[in-house]
Amino acid sequence: MKKIITIAAILLIATTSCDLNYLPYDGFPESELFKSDIGIKGATVGNYNQLKDAAYQRGFHFFGEYGGDNLSLSGPTRDHLIYCYNYEHFSSMGPTTYFWESAYRLIVGCNKVIQAIDDNASAEMKHLKGENLFLRAQALFHLSNCFGRPYYQSPETNLSVPIKLDDLMTTIPPRSTVKDVYNQVIADLLIAEQLMGSSKSNAYASKEVAQALLSRVYLYMSGTPEKPNQEYAKKSIEYADKVINSGRYSLIPTQDLKNYFTWAPESNKETIFEVKHIVVDDRNLGAIGALYNIVNGKGWGQLYPSQPMRELIDQNPEDARRGFIVPQYAADGVTLKLNNGLPVYYITKFSLQEGYPTLSSPVHFRLAEMYLNRAEASAKLGKNQDAIDDVNLIRTRAGLTGEKLYTVSNLKGRSSVFAVVLEERRIELMFEAQRRWDIFRNGLTLDRNYPGIHTSGKALLSIPATHPRVVFFIPESQMLVQSNLVQNP
Repeated sequence: MKKIITIAAILLIATTSCDLNYLPYDGFPESELFKSDIGIKGATVGNYNQLKDAAYQRGFHFFGEYGGDNLSLSGPTRDHLIYCYNYEHFSSMGPTTYFWESAYRLIVGCNKVIQAIDDNASAEMKHLKGENLFLRAQALFHLSNCFGRPYYQSPETNLSVPIKLDDLMTTIPPRSTVKDVYNQVIADLLIAEQLMGSSKSNAYASKEVAQALLSRVYLYMSGTPEKPNQEYAKKSIEYADKVINSGRYSLIPTQDLKNYFTWAPESNKETIFEVKHIVVDDRNLGAIGALYNIVNGKGWGQLYPSQPMRELIDQNPEDARRGFIVPQYAADGVTLKLNNGLPVYYITKFSLQEGYPTLSSPVHFRLAEMYLNRAEASAKLGKNQDAIDDVNLIRTRAGLTGEKLYTVSNLKGRSSVFAVVLEERRIELMFEAQRRWDIFRNGLTLDRNYPGIHTSGKALLSIPATHPRVVFFIPESQMLVQSNLVQNP
């Protein structure tokens, strides 16, 4: 009777619309779980749940955004995020430790499903296999970004992370090279692309979601503007085109842009893939948005747009994207509030989903990025007009027209078409955990000579892409129990 009830519960959870809120196989024997389609569906839902784990989602956000140049931290905090922000890394940092563990739990969960579905399975089961291949590929890609050097730096010899393809939680293989990890990611995604269709909502992987990640992966492999890899740049364009031309997505109108992240995820036609959160998933003061904003007294509001970020976005007062940055005024309505000498601006990209102050569904891919991927790859290929056309498309959606648009012969003081593209990418994707990777994968130096708590103590203010702390230490907890792991220098 217990087994029958559990199977019924799995079926209910697996077939309700986008309900990713429970581990559906709790208490169900694993030996039985993967013998039925119902069990495999439930296990897949559990793997999506792992993406919602704070250790994964919050940690990866820390790594991609807090170590860039878009933010200023206004004061000290006991949260280990400060070590990501200050580049004072150490091997027992909480965010890196918990992220590693969460990512490999996800990978092992995906491996169990992948192994359970054979080549003669139904189309529905093959789609689920593709979803799990995507989830595994994304987790490996995220891990490599954190613990492996940028791809342009000797990927054949630089170590990345272990490629784990079995379903055992107790062992882990040695670290693979950056090149080998990227090859595994691409192999998984190419199979996933073939196995999946386009029927599922943006809370789930689909053919287009795999293509979106392929576009990003190949962009990360496309080298630096001084030494581009033409093969990978072309591949990035190819997969961006597939997503753009699929007809599934469209840029939301200018007047709606400031509300992009407040809508229920399925309501947004620009979102390709997001990690859906509903009310029961709201982490309140532990949410990503709580660090950026205070709504109805809920939140910390400690991280503000950096001075260079504000100066950049303020160049065009009519830019609709300024709506994501909200100045906070004193009682007179004129004077900006200050916190430890920093002007207080709240960031709204991770707040007020469906009206809830700290609820947010992190967006992993959206259509605007595909245009910007294509623009950057085009710039690296010397296709300057194509790159400018894509940049102007994004600027036009932001409400900029006429003299605010670029031409190949008038870059408005920017040093190159590539510089135009990277700046537009910075504005459009600000605070979405991409800026840090965009700097280092292109061989650039991170400049943090602007106000914030990072200017005190031993924090690094100028960080070249070759600096050891561009990557994080392998967690000490893993080094202690896995003797085959080699620590980053």
